[in-house]
Parts: sequence; C-alpha cells; structure tokens
Amino acid sequence: MSEETREALLRGAPNIINNKESEEDVVLNISLRPNKFTEFVGHKEIVDNLKISIQAAKQRQEPLEHVLLSGPPGLGKTSLSHIIAHEMGAKITATSGPAIERAGDLIGILTNLERGDILFIDEIHRLSKVVEEFLYPAMEGFQIDFVIDKGPYAKTIKFNLKPFSLIGATTRSGLLAAPLRGRFGIFYSLDFYKIEDLAKIVKHSAVILGVDIEDAAATEIALRARGTPRIANRLLRRIRDYAQVSNTAKVTQSMAAKSLDDLGIDKAGLDELDRKVLRLVLDSYNGGPVGVESLAASLNEEVDTLADTVEPYLLKAGYLKRTSRGRTATKIAFDHFGKEYTKEQQKELF
Repeated sequence: MSEETREALLRGAPNIINNKESEEDVVLNISLRPNKFTEFVGHKEIVDNLKISIQAAKQRQEPLEHVLLSGPPGLGKTSLSHIIAHEMGAKITATSGPAIERAGDLIGILTNLERGDILFIDEIHRLSKVVEEFLYPAMEGFQIDFVIDKGPYAKTIKFNLKPFSLIGATTRSGLLAAPLRGRFGIFYSLDFYKIEDLAKIVKHSAVILGVDIEDAAATEIALRARGTPRIANRLLRRIRDYAQVSNTAKVTQSMAAKSLDDLGIDKAGLDELDRKVLRLVLDSYNGGPVGVESLAASLNEEVDTLADTVEPYLLKAGYLKRTSRGRTATKIAFDHFGKEYTKEQQKELF
C-alpha cells in the first residue's frame, strides 16, 4: 500500500472513537442495526426482562410502560428502542432532547401519536425545563395542560392524548430531574460489552458488509473496540477499506492488527484523545487529582465530549478513578505508559 493511499485512509481515523459520524456512517449504522431481539447480541438480562414486559403489555392490550435506557454512547439504546417498537407492533417516532426547543414542538409530536405508538427521545437529559414539565402530565395521565394568554385572561386548555409509550435514552442519567426519572416504569442501565459478544457483532456485520473475516480478526477488532458495538462496526468499516485498497480477499488477524495500529488504536483500544487525557493527568498533574473541566480546558475539548465519550471507558477499564477531589490515574495507566507508580500516587486514590 502506497504512503499516499495510507494517508487517505487515515483521514477518517480521528472520528473513529469520538462519535462524530459522517452521513455515510449514520446510514451504514442503520443498515447494521438489529431489527429483532433474536438478532440483538448482549445485555441478555435486560432483553429477557423487556420480553416479559412486552408480552404482558400485549396480553393486556395496553401500551408498554415508559422506558428509560441509560449508558455511554454506542451500546444499543437506539437499537433496543426500535426493537421494542417492532416487537410491540407499534409505530416509532424518534427525536432528541436538543431538537425539541419549544413546548409547541412537543405538543405537535404528542398530538400526532396514535394509541400504542412509541415516542423515542434520545439525549432526554438535554430537554429544556419548560419542555420537560409539559411531559409530566403527558406521561402520567396522557394529557397536556397548555396555558394561553396572560394575567386575568389566561386560560388553560387540556389536550387529551392517546395512550403512548415514551422511551428515553440518556448518557447522563444523573442530569435527569427526579420528577422525570420517577415517571418511567422501566429503567435499565446498559454496560460495556464483553469481548466475545463484540466478536459476534463484528462477524454478523461483516456478513452484511460482504467482508470475509477470520474469527481471530473479529476478536482483534473486539479487543480494541472499547466494549462498544458502534465502535466495533466503525473499526470493521475502516478495515474493510484497507482490505479493498490492498486487494485482500480475507481479513486476517495480522492485517486487522496492522490496520488498527495505523489508525492509532492501540492494543488496549485507546485512541489519540484517550492517550492525550491520560498523559495530561500523568505528566501535567503527576497522576491527579484533576477536575474534568481542567482537562477539557487544557485539551481544548468540550467537557461533554470527555464526560460522555472518553471518561466512561477509562473509568470502567480502570485507567482513571473518580475521587472527591477529581480524576486520578491508576496503576494501570502508569503501567500502560511505562511510568513508575509510587506510594504518593496510590494515596491519591483514597
């Protein structure tokens, strides 16, 4: 492979982990998304419990209770929402918290829902306070109280809604107001995937994409995918590019490893931004503690990017630990960069 070709393939590398997707990526993600519970890999306990709730709701001929799904990006919250709609035989209307700017926007969506329809709100923690308060009576009694005019001329108009199910997805469940959280009857928190489950997802996606891949290569991708199916699929698509350009008929473990190394994804699944965060904590703050706002300012990144995309995996994998004074690097982080882990640093963890 020529150096020019390699550089062209690497142009998309910085976006692999940080969830900034092109329109092509979005379309491909939809094509790889499972449509039924039988196609969904992972989260077995959650899936089994959802099946029971769905079966019970169908037997009672009632809409499913409102569902709240939380967890880091890319773990299947949107996929589960569409599967729930499919299993319920219901129409799903999808939107996001930032997209509903005014109460009127929400009223327009809710009044167009038919009985049993599902409203999916991604990033529900980003709803404005005014819009959120309109949701309360809609979720509880399927009504909306809308005030027109002001002062002595103010009137309250009630909109009666058809019973529907709300599915909310959030990466920051701690930012949800308690009254909103309490109105969800079903709540599940999605965790990072196991390697074997990610390898199954990679092999399934490879069939859809027409990629011939060895089991060992699928496992290599899974090992570097940070426990996240969306990232695993994204890595597979980049490796598909390598295989196509180099006229490789079958993706082997060695080719997958070389491609991922070239993309800047190390054997621990860390990308350049992850390494920048850890190096900053280790070098500039002597292992911590340091606040996420300070890290974001030093790296010229958004706080939400670090809090939603970078931190969850680094915390789960044990590279960082939250303390009362901020984030602190662990022995795993020191070892990853070949740095000495002293007793002083160990004390900062407690």
